[in-house]
Amino acid sequence: MAQLSEINISAQPNKSPNKRAEIKKKSLWVRIWEHKIFYLFLLPGIIWFIIFAYIPMYGVTIAFKDFNFAEGIIGSDWVGFKYFKQFFDYYQSWDIIRNTLVISLLKLVFGFPMPIILALLINEVRARVFKRAVQTISYLPHFISWVVVVTLMDRLLTPYGGPINGLIHALGFNEIAFMGNIKTFYPLVILSDIWKSVGWNTIIYLAAIAGIDPQLYEAAKMDGAGRFRQMWHVTLPSIKGVMVILFILATGSIMKAGFEQLLLLNTPATNAIGNVLDVYQVHAGLEQGRFSYAAAVGLFQGLIALILVVTANRISKKVNETSLW
Repeated sequence: MAQLSEINISAQPNKSPNKRAEIKKKSLWVRIWEHKIFYLFLLPGIIWFIIFAYIPMYGVTIAFKDFNFAEGIIGSDWVGFKYFKQFFDYYQSWDIIRNTLVISLLKLVFGFPMPIILALLINEVRARVFKRAVQTISYLPHFISWVVVVTLMDRLLTPYGGPINGLIHALGFNEIAFMGNIKTFYPLVILSDIWKSVGWNTIIYLAAIAGIDPQLYEAAKMDGAGRFRQMWHVTLPSIKGVMVILFILATGSIMKAGFEQLLLLNTPATNAIGNVLDVYQVHAGLEQGRFSYAAAVGLFQGLIALILVVTANRISKKVNETSLW
């Protein structure tokens, strides 16, 4: 009987690709219907994105129009790429783009590995109370506004009675004006960004580490691997997929150096290296009332970010077989 059934199965003709696709499509809708309750939970989020993220995309057309309040977006005259040309003809445009790229790349190079390192260190701590305390303290700065952070930095680093400069003076050195100093501007931007975001980003990696099969560590121990080798050969390869996904997402922020931070830290003394696209388009749009011009700058910024994400995703898919889509 078994041989007969095998013969009957082998004798059946192969289904055409169209038939297989139809069955797959039907099975997808069947699965969606079977789990309709769970999809209902997604509905509020989908509606929110449609209303607040997709419908407002029509406003992007303002970048190609000579916008005025009387006519509105629909009634304003089309001017094509007029404001894009104005931005690239502006004598400081390439300096602004360069500043944005430099600060963003510095944040990516120095800031991206820090949550991974902190997550690995926290994971190695065996005292639960100390481990939870370190984790809680590390991600609390995420909830502090940049206004408060920059104010604290100003109070700590001021040469007029600040504790840092007080210590420098006590050691016999001259006070340093950290804030508004070109030489210290980039270090302050990078270190403050790491301090504020490292703990929050660590949560993702700790969650990924928690999902690693403990048997892998047991096997590594049996092979004589110490804690460092377990970290190198078990932990890091196991969270590689998460690292790649977050890196791809981080590339999309290369054209966004950080609006609030740079708006507050940048001063006339550091404007040559601190003026970035985020701050520039807000000044152009809100202070100068050049809404179409600011929209054109923002659209250029978004298109470059999209290209970077797609490129990074395609490279990752070919090299590591890990991608967003």
